Amino acid sequence: MDLQEARNSISRIDEELTSLFVKRMELSKEIAAYKKDNHMSVFDRSREREVINHVCDLAGKDFESYIRVLYGTLLDVSRSYQRQLIGATSSLKERVQEAIRNTDPVFPSRAVVACQGVEGAYSQNACDKLFSLPNIIYFNSFSGVFQAVESGLCRYGILPIENSTAGSVNEVYDLMKKHNFYIVRSIKLRIDHNLLAKKGTKLSDIKEIYSHQQALDQCSEFLKSLKGVKITVCENTAVAAKFVAESERNDVAAISSKNCAELYSLSVLSNTVQNNDNNYTRFICISKSLEIYPGADKVSMMFSIAHKPGTLYNVVSRFSTLGLNLTKLESRPMPGKDFEFLFYFDLNASIYDEKVPELLGEFDDEFDPFTFLGSYSEMI
Repeated sequence: MDLQEARNSISRIDEELTSLFVKRMELSKEIAAYKKDNHMSVFDRSREREVINHVCDLAGKDFESYIRVLYGTLLDVSRSYQRQLIGATSSLKERVQEAIRNTDPVFPSRAVVACQGVEGAYSQNACDKLFSLPNIIYFNSFSGVFQAVESGLCRYGILPIENSTAGSVNEVYDLMKKHNFYIVRSIKLRIDHNLLAKKGTKLSDIKEIYSHQQALDQCSEFLKSLKGVKITVCENTAVAAKFVAESERNDVAAISSKNCAELYSLSVLSNTVQNNDNNYTRFICISKSLEIYPGADKVSMMFSIAHKPGTLYNVVSRFSTLGLNLTKLESRPMPGKDFEFLFYFDLNASIYDEKVPELLGEFDDEFDPFTFLGSYSEMI
């Protein structure tokens, strides 16, 4: 058989497969009607496992892994079709719809906002861009920001989540697992790091540099060029600048912003010391309540999946099937559970697109734990 003959044979098989697929979906429609009449759940884990095992046995060892992927997608499509026919809803879908109805049409200009660090922190800069007149309360740690929002002390909190050079802020991702919150907005802020010291201090005088670990990572090349200088991590770049300003030593410096140089009367010894001039940090604004403002076109969620081959692929393929663009996938180990991970997803997806809350409802039914983190827009 030559190439064209093989392709012609495949085309005929494709026609048969398409006809069988349509027949299968028509039977799914009948099953959906039965489930609706008998108040049954669309998702039947034991039945899907039975189907997968059966087709794997039929396919044999050579094609077992391939047919597992094929039928994983087929079952996803069938389940989605049944939910649509039944008009299935979920508590999560209802909460999303309620939030859309009840959220004010305009993002607030004034609010009590929690930020980590002290005056001059990059989180404060992000806060000032999100709110016209924020009342900022500062906390020593990211955990303090989460707790302030969760307890109701502050309506919102600002947290850095990832940097274009140094990557994700792992501490924030780990804290996400411990606290109840929703993302209501995000913002990308250009970060310009500078080496700051007391006035009259020269670069050659510096024996120790203070800053946050993320800032130090972002300025690693500059730091490598300095010889015999001790690097000390502190909780925030603005805290580092404040410490240098209040220190009795004249041989210390901070990696921080020009804003902090003015705020704490420090001199700029070296400008723009980050590895990459195109250096941005993404900050999220979190709330205790679910607020979805008009124009929300990003969706974030967290959930755990079975530690088996193909399970992550099956999840990601569902985004592709619905034409949703996955922009971030982050995994973090679950404390106390060997080889189990919690996955964080960001999607470019409008919550007003009917298929999006439908998908969230499906995930909420299927995965434990599953956490919907919010639908929001991002400022640049």
